[in-house]
Amino acid sequence: MKAERGSNQHLPALLVIFGGTGDLARRKLLPALYNLLCDGLLPEHFAVVAAGRREKTTEQYRSEVFTAITAYSRNAVTAENWRIFQPLIHYVRLDFLDVAGYARLHSILEGIDRRHATAGNRIFYLAVAPEYFEPIVQGLRDQQDPAECRGWKRLVIEKPFGRDLQSAVRLNDKLSAVFSENNIYRIDHYLGKEMIQNIMVLRFCNSVFEAVWSNKYIDNIQILLSEQAGIGSRGGYYETAGAMRDMVQNHILQTLSLVAMDPPVSLQPDAIRSEKLKVIQALEVFTPAMVAENVIFGQYDQGMVKDQQVKAYRQEDKVAADSVTETFVAMKLYIQNFRWSGTPFYLRTGKRLGSSEAKIVIQFKPLPPVLYLRKQPLEQPNALMIKIQPEVGVCFQFSTKNFNSKEEIVSARMDTGNVSSSNGNTPEAYERLIVDILRGDTTLFSRWDEVEASWAFVDRLITGRRLQSFPNYAAGSMGPAQADELIRRDGRKWWD
Repeated sequence: MKAERGSNQHLPALLVIFGGTGDLARRKLLPALYNLLCDGLLPEHFAVVAAGRREKTTEQYRSEVFTAITAYSRNAVTAENWRIFQPLIHYVRLDFLDVAGYARLHSILEGIDRRHATAGNRIFYLAVAPEYFEPIVQGLRDQQDPAECRGWKRLVIEKPFGRDLQSAVRLNDKLSAVFSENNIYRIDHYLGKEMIQNIMVLRFCNSVFEAVWSNKYIDNIQILLSEQAGIGSRGGYYETAGAMRDMVQNHILQTLSLVAMDPPVSLQPDAIRSEKLKVIQALEVFTPAMVAENVIFGQYDQGMVKDQQVKAYRQEDKVAADSVTETFVAMKLYIQNFRWSGTPFYLRTGKRLGSSEAKIVIQFKPLPPVLYLRKQPLEQPNALMIKIQPEVGVCFQFSTKNFNSKEEIVSARMDTGNVSSSNGNTPEAYERLIVDILRGDTTLFSRWDEVEASWAFVDRLITGRRLQSFPNYAAGSMGPAQADELIRRDGRKWWD
């Protein structure tokens, strides 16, 4: 596909990637930008500046970008498209802790801005470790002269946004001193997935679903985000995070809020985000006793995954031999509002599980045992399955007559699912989010009050946790036996 620049309505922009030599930039961001160019979704006046600590020239960096997009882009790298893309890329060496270096960066950005006619509009993308967030923002602030301020300035920050409520508040104070809330984009690649974006369309465009989307008709809702992969080379980070901070505080609660929110008054970003916030604020407040009763923590042991023997979490690189970091969380919670009171939400996420999938299951309440159901109770309940990955689509399970039998009632499925080539943390998920940043659309980015409410909820779970005997589940299983007991005692089962 030949790139067609200028075929969209986006304003000119200069994208500055701090951490431009890192894996995120190489595997996700730069391939995503190339794909957007191929699809005609980059502004006519656009440039990329990669800021990294390594010593190299722009030509050397461009060569590395060519290799990266050849490996990770969904579009083939053609000579014509590379001829257009290559001149947009620039490299600047920067020690993120060197205050003086930001003056030089500012001067370089001004020159590139004039060369590419980007009108002073800048996106600062922090693709770096969390310890560099504050120094970089402070460095940008020191170089920001209000008298010379042209265009808009947007800050994009990758998770983790703090490691608890206190650190998140501190970080937000630092960011807010430089950027307004409307210009801070707390990015969660998970919200770039097709079916996550489709949840609201599915609900609010189909009366058959929204009319029954409440505790009156729904028995329970389950959310599963499972991974067969272990922690890989992320042992240092994961030891300080665990599944609760790495998955529950962001991906899980963001998905939950989209599923459970009330209809917004409009499709404006703040209208949608305000309804999501109400869900998180309505989560039942956990006491330590409730944490012990309703939250299961796990850590994987050795086991078999895809017919391969894999090591235990405590044997991974940069992990303590006696680590008590959780790699699995399952929980039951309630949302205390009129729509959902009394309906349990069951959440599961973990590493080294028996499947790699993400899905939401809405299980409907059974009908009373009359008429057809007097003699034959249903073996399977009515359910709606929203499949996020690796399959993408919707599956509705309902009851019908077995046409080979006189009276037998059986379950049938209407399934729109298709295997997606865009699974996991891919460039495609970032493409959608980068387009939103260019447009100034904050819908799929967390507002500070959402983040604050999420941390307040998660902090209570972490504080109320009792240390358990780890490891407590084999790699390749679906988690600890206690997680099965958590749902079994309610007369229910996981949708595996």
